[in-house]
Amino acid sequence: MRNKNDILLQAEEIIKPLALEHVPQASNVAAVVDQWLHAIATDSQFYCNPDVCKPAQLKKSVITQLQHNGLYTKRDTFFDDVFGGLNLKPEFDTKFRFIDLFAGIGGIRLGAQSNGGACVFSSEFDTFAQNTYSCNHGEYPFGDITNIREKNIPDHDLLLAGFPCQPFSYSGRCEGFEDKTRGTLFFDVLRILEQKKPKFALLENVKGFKSHNNGETMFIALKALDEAGYVPHWTILNSYDYGVPQYRERWYCVAIRKDLGITDFSFPDFKDRKTKLKDIVDLSDDDESLSITNFEKNRIKYHFDNYEKQERVQHDNSMYEPHTKKGRHGVFSFLKPDGALRFHVGDVAKTQIQEAFYASLETYAPTIIANRVPKLWDIQRKLSVTESLRLQGFPDEFHFRVSKAQAYKQLGNSVTLNVVQAIIGNIIKIKD
Repeated sequence: MRNKNDILLQAEEIIKPLALEHVPQASNVAAVVDQWLHAIATDSQFYCNPDVCKPAQLKKSVITQLQHNGLYTKRDTFFDDVFGGLNLKPEFDTKFRFIDLFAGIGGIRLGAQSNGGACVFSSEFDTFAQNTYSCNHGEYPFGDITNIREKNIPDHDLLLAGFPCQPFSYSGRCEGFEDKTRGTLFFDVLRILEQKKPKFALLENVKGFKSHNNGETMFIALKALDEAGYVPHWTILNSYDYGVPQYRERWYCVAIRKDLGITDFSFPDFKDRKTKLKDIVDLSDDDESLSITNFEKNRIKYHFDNYEKQERVQHDNSMYEPHTKKGRHGVFSFLKPDGALRFHVGDVAKTQIQEAFYASLETYAPTIIANRVPKLWDIQRKLSVTESLRLQGFPDEFHFRVSKAQAYKQLGNSVTLNVVQAIIGNIIKIKD
C-alpha cells in the first residue's frame, strides 16, 4: 500500500534541487515545491522563472524524475497522493484555475474550490497565516508579492485578492491611474492582471474602501482596472444575508476582461437572516478561558435588574475620573429589540459612543475583527475559535496550529466563506 506521507516527502526531496533557482526573494522553497506538486495533480501550469526554463518543459522534467523514482504513474493516483490527506481539497476535474493573492488563511480560496476551481498560485506575507494556510490547503504560500515577477505566475482564469486598503497617490502627476497606485499593493494586482490577462478578478476590502478619502481611493482603483482592460462591478454585501449570524459589511468588486464582451454582472442577492447565534454555539463548551470578566457580569446583571425602570439604564460612573468622557457623560446600557445589549458613553442626548456590544443566542454577532471576539450576555462568554469559524462560514474541519489569539486574529482578517462562494458561483455561470 502506498504511504501518502512517505510519497510526498520523497517527491519533495527529489524536486527541491530543481526548485531552488525558482524561489523569489522573501519566499520559501517549500512554496515552489508544494505548488509544483499541486500543479501536477491538477494538471496546471508551473510557477517558474521563464528565464531559466519554460513552464511546460520544467513540468515535464519534474514528472520524469518522479516517474523514474516510482512516485508518479498516472494523474488520478498522484492526485490522491497529494490531496488525500486533506479535508479541504479541490475537485479532480477542474472547471477553472485561480490564483490567491493576499491569501490570509485561504477563505476566498475555499469559496473558489467549492465551485470547482483549482488554485495554481498563492501568496501571503504573514508567517502565522502561512502556517495556517499550509496546514489546511497542503501548500506553503509564496511570501511578499512585491518580490514576485508577474510573468513567473501560472496562467489562470480568475484572480482573487483581498487586498489591503492603502492610500493612493493624489499628487496629480498625469501618468495615468496605474501610476497613482504605484507603491501600493493594489499596484501588484494591476501588474498581474495586465501580464496574465485572466478572464475575471474578484477583489475584497472593508466597507470603508468606498468612502476612503471622499471616494477618491475607490475611484482611482476602478479607473485603474478600466485602464488595465477590465470592466469593474462593485457592491457592498452583508454576511448576515448569507446564512451566518454576523453583521459584516464588505466591499466586493468583480472585474471582467473587456474583450469577453460581457458588460453586466449580477451579484447574488441573498436575504437569509434566519440563522442565529444559537445555531452555531456549543452550549456544552465550559472552557473557563472563554468567560467574560466579573466586572462585565456585574454590569450586565445591573442592567437587567433595572431595565424595567428605565429604557436606558444609567450605570455608576464614580469609578471614572471626572475629566474623562465616562466620568463626564456616564455609561448607559440599552437592550435592543433584537436581543443585543449595548453599552454607550452618554445617553441619547449626549455623545453615545459605543463602549461594548453583547450579542445573545437569539441574535447575531457584530463584525468579528482581528482584536475583537464577539461576546454573548446570556451565556456570559465569548465565542470559541470553532464557533468563530462557523461565524465566518468555515467548516469545522478547518484547523489551526497557532495560538488562540492568532486564530481569532486570522478569522477576523478573513472573509465570510458563504459570501465569496455565492459571488464566485455567479462568475462561473458567466464563464459557462
